[in-house]
Amino acid sequence: MTLAVRAMIAADWPYVEPIYREGILSGNATFESETPTWEHFDEGKLRVGRLVTIDPTGAVVGWIAASPVSTRPMYRGVVEHSLYVAASARGHGVGAALLDAFLSDVDAAGIWTVQSSIFPENAASIRLHERAGFRRVGHRERIAYMNHGPWAGTWRDTILVERRRR
Repeated sequence: MTLAVRAMIAADWPYVEPIYREGILSGNATFESETPTWEHFDEGKLRVGRLVTIDPTGAVVGWIAASPVSTRPMYRGVVEHSLYVAASARGHGVGAALLDAFLSDVDAAGIWTVQSSIFPENAASIRLHERAGFRRVGHRERIAYMNHGPWAGTWRDTILVERRRR
């Protein structure tokens, strides 16, 4: 599959939001229970590394974005990212294309640490991140209690991964 990766713009939100919602409904992508509005999403995400993947038909099939982990100046180079791939596009290199382009963008912007919390059940995401040079730095047990979706009523663990600029 030939893929194009480009900067996400506001006009992409009607295509990004359903992919985000699909991840929420899976129960293995986020602790969020609802997708945000574009305005809330836009406000909370950095401009650098905010990307979408376009398939050969012109459809948005994945997205990636990052948020600062802190407002303190000493953490200016540390971000937490989210990466989502449409279920219909999984296994075709969408995640790898997004993550590669994202890491190039944040490296150029002076970001020195990229981190993410991944559910242990999301083995594909863990493998993707490990192949991209992320390392496991922690296992957070019973970090949050799910109140929605297929895991409602259960405590969830996450695997903390990070990648430091070389």
